[in-house]
Amino acid sequence: MGRVKSRLGWVLTVLSAGLIVAACGSTEPPRDIPEGIPPGAGTPVPEIDFNAQGRTADLLLAWADPQADALNISAPALAAYAHAAAIMSDTSPGCGIAWTTLAGIGYIESRHGTYQGSTVAPDGTVFPVIRGIPLDGGPGIAEIPDTDGGVLDGDTVHDRAMGPMQFIPETWKKWGVDANGDAIADPDNLDDAALTAARYLCARGGDLATAEGWERALMAYNQSGVYLRDVRDAAAAYSVGTSA
Repeated sequence: MGRVKSRLGWVLTVLSAGLIVAACGSTEPPRDIPEGIPPGAGTPVPEIDFNAQGRTADLLLAWADPQADALNISAPALAAYAHAAAIMSDTSPGCGIAWTTLAGIGYIESRHGTYQGSTVAPDGTVFPVIRGIPLDGGPGIAEIPDTDGGVLDGDTVHDRAMGPMQFIPETWKKWGVDANGDAIADPDNLDDAALTAARYLCARGGDLATAEGWERALMAYNQSGVYLRDVRDAAAAYSVGTSA
């Protein structure tokens, strides 16, 4: 995270710029995107039983499906973001993280798990896996020698950011958590990655329902004001039911 994620975030954004197209032929007037931080919380997430068997994010598909097209987020991905925010609301009510913030990060980091043709499976797993560039100390790039023997990121020389939320192995080993009920903390699973991101943001930011807490959390996730504004813009768009 930090400076590492800042560089990788921009690599993903620049390389995927060609994926962004303007909507045409719509008769619906553009919606005003709210300013300021934190971005709005978006459509309220219903209560679900987190102790149910299997992928409990599936319990939010009925909530996600009607919004997926307008937000341009797949239903499994949207359910993953809402699932993570709902778990944090239940277990850490003082955090105040909203699914829109997680979706804003997911958009910037990997286009919600669709970067370079990847897709999000019904269980939240992203395939093909998404890997950042080698952190080899090149121009503008942090140098992080391999910390995981290549087990997580596939690189035995340098670390790489991993998965739809772009965690480096060292951070994942500390914060990674299982959220889809398969007993494996997998950085390439969006359920796991979204909840891990939510836990990290809450720990670093405190109360994300305040401007100070939200900014502190985002700057801990990525030390860039431009990144913060890009996440805010995407999250604010989702908060009013439109795409980033």
